[in-house]
Amino acid sequence: MTAPDFAYAQSDLKATVADLAFISGNWVTSMKWGDMEENWSAPVGNSMMCSYRCIKDGKVTFYEFIVIENSETAPVMKLHHFAPGNVAWEDKPYEYPLVSLQKNIAIFESSDKKEQMSFIRDSDETLKVILVQEDKQGVKQTHNFDFKLAKK
Repeated sequence: MTAPDFAYAQSDLKATVADLAFISGNWVTSMKWGDMEENWSAPVGNSMMCSYRCIKDGKVTFYEFIVIENSETAPVMKLHHFAPGNVAWEDKPYEYPLVSLQKNIAIFESSDKKEQMSFIRDSDETLKVILVQEDKQGVKQTHNFDFKLAKK
């Protein structure tokens, strides 16, 4: 699957964290990076949160802690990476404002337009996450993550 067309990003977007409830759930997938787990909370108050881990060959390779918080215009996703031992990779989290929202599709984009993250809930049991990143040479790389709802 390719990333959604970002040309339709809405400049007058009126949304809140509550509109992103479709992302909530305990999601798992496996790919070349490793086995991944994303746990998205339901919206409460003005925020949602996610804990993420990637495990390869039985060892954690990295974690992420993500929050989505309401701002004056639209929700903003704030993502922070951590190495094993809870050691932060960045001094401050990356920020991705919500730029487009359709039924069960949310698109976040960095202010420099070099990274975009789409969340697509295409069934009750699946969540697609598409990460588009521009490398130092200006070439866009697309990473598709096909998550399934974890079985309890």
